Amino acid sequence: MEEIRLSPLRQTSVKSSLSGRSTPRGTPRVHSGRTPRRGHVGGGAFQLFRSSRLVYWLLLITLWTYLGFYVQSRWAHDNESKVEFLRFGGKPRKDVLYVEKIKGMDAVANENSEALVNITGKDDAGLSKRTDVSLIKKDDGASRRSLSSKKKTRKTVRTSRSKIRVKQKVSKEVTETKDLDDEQDPQLPLTNATYGKLLGPFGSLEDKVLEWSPHRRSGTCDRKSDFKRLVWSRRFVLLFHELSMTGAPISMMELASELLSCGATVSAVVLSRRGGLMQELSRRRIKVVEDKGELSFKTAMKADLVIAGSAVCTSWIDQYMNHHPAGGSQIAWWIMENRREYFDRAKPVLDRVKMLIFLSESQSRQWLTWCEEEHIKLRSQPVIVPLSVNDELAFVAGISSSLNTPTLSPEKMREKRQILRESVRMELGLTDADMLVMSLSSINPTKGQLLLLESIALALSERGKESQRNHKGIIRKEKVSLSSKHRLRGSSRQMKSVSLTLDNAVRREKQELKVLLGSVGSKSNKVGYVKEMLSFLSNNGNLSKSVMWTPATTRVASLYSAADVYVTNSQGVGETFGRVTIEAMAYGLAVVGTDAGGTKEMVQHNVTGLLHSMGRSGNKELAHNHLYLLRNPDARLRLGSEGRKMVEKMYMKQHMYKRFVDVLVKCMRP
Repeated sequence: MEEIRLSPLRQTSVKSSLSGRSTPRGTPRVHSGRTPRRGHVGGGAFQLFRSSRLVYWLLLITLWTYLGFYVQSRWAHDNESKVEFLRFGGKPRKDVLYVEKIKGMDAVANENSEALVNITGKDDAGLSKRTDVSLIKKDDGASRRSLSSKKKTRKTVRTSRSKIRVKQKVSKEVTETKDLDDEQDPQLPLTNATYGKLLGPFGSLEDKVLEWSPHRRSGTCDRKSDFKRLVWSRRFVLLFHELSMTGAPISMMELASELLSCGATVSAVVLSRRGGLMQELSRRRIKVVEDKGELSFKTAMKADLVIAGSAVCTSWIDQYMNHHPAGGSQIAWWIMENRREYFDRAKPVLDRVKMLIFLSESQSRQWLTWCEEEHIKLRSQPVIVPLSVNDELAFVAGISSSLNTPTLSPEKMREKRQILRESVRMELGLTDADMLVMSLSSINPTKGQLLLLESIALALSERGKESQRNHKGIIRKEKVSLSSKHRLRGSSRQMKSVSLTLDNAVRREKQELKVLLGSVGSKSNKVGYVKEMLSFLSNNGNLSKSVMWTPATTRVASLYSAADVYVTNSQGVGETFGRVTIEAMAYGLAVVGTDAGGTKEMVQHNVTGLLHSMGRSGNKELAHNHLYLLRNPDARLRLGSEGRKMVEKMYMKQHMYKRFVDVLVKCMRP
């Protein structure tokens, strides 16, 4: 029987009406006679659209990633933008975080409650602001949940409450412990008849008069110096014991800025973050290591040199050398204290570090004497590196520095400084005849502010007696001269003439002695000592009229410009060096200091300043020095001029870093 075969075309044309398939299941596929899809009209355009859409998505993802990195970079490096981003209406970041924390705690503790939280912040000018943050009561209808979810919520609330109580208890214990360790002075009122006035800081006025932006100021390296050649591309770790606005932390911060400007990599390890320099470290792009333990040890091991900036760094140095026994060979210890308790704290590791650095000859002799008494043999001979006047202060003082430009020459800056002086003195309520005595050290017994107030009280008392004697002499003289001249004894014309003459004489004699004390709010202040000073002022009402206070600040150029005399009244073994002393001398101020410590190396009696004995026995000498300078403005100018010459010769930035070269050569890894 003859086999019948169907055509392939005819076979594929058969369709099942039930399944809708073109071929039955299991039938092998065959080529169709239809036009392929690729040849379909518009297929190329569709494929192009699909590929373009993919490109668009890739571009969008790339743009989004770039924006993310940009925002993160601005967040990390631009401190001013970060502040603006975090605050609304001048509210500081810590207030924002605190508000969010309060919101979270209140929401967990009672979802349907209504709360009102008052937060007090401060703007850049130091004026108090109050921000009211209200937590609105939630609608019951919008927050209905099932029974099981309510049980879970109650359990979560109980757990959260217990955690909050534990955290609050721990936080309270930590706070109480911190208060015992880090006492600071109570906030002084803005105006008070007993305590005087709290004025400043004058940073905004300073920027307005000098016509410069503080955010653009930065250290500039001397590209031809040996210091720059040695630190270029090297890694350094700088150890801060705290971030208070005092000599040691500020000096370490400026050293870090100089290293960065000379091409070095710098990491800062901060043992205690008390104080107000963290924002300034961020502005200067100084990287702070978050951990002061394991991470800081690893960072130090990779560094070419570790520079510790205080005797208080003993514990970290000891732990680091236990972790890395050979680490002492890369540590230069820049000790800035000169009291026996600091030596006793540091002596366990003094002989294990590579080198000790001191600020003055007197400090070096004192520490070496203590080492001999304790039979401590150092690894190398100490090096003396005194502090210096930084470029910013030198620039405002009219001394040649790296910040000068053709339009802002030293001569031009001296003119601006005179305008700044007049503006600040007007804010302080001073006349041209007034003599402003200033002391900006942290307020504690070793700085001798109470003794300074006692000497001022003696000077004012003597001044008052002198004025009474002068007035009586003027009255007798004027009565006799007018009586003999006009021979109108007892007439109203004579009495009127006498009154006018006396007014003119009093106006000529009107010279006030004013005192400006800082630094209010410093973490190095002692509460008990501040209370003792305030008690002394309250018992001497006339003295309080002559005393003003100023907050702790790094913007001190305006204060130096306004002052006439600077007093360093350090007690005990005296001032280690006295950074504020050379800063005051750079501004042409007559310096009055104790005859001890590093002050004697900078202040030559009756040449660059006046010296007096320490303790209460020196109060009369100090009072006499105040009166002498008050009566002799020319002497103030002479002493200030000689002091300025000494600073330009010995205590500028280039002098300090020239001495630092010896430290780098002997301590840094080859």
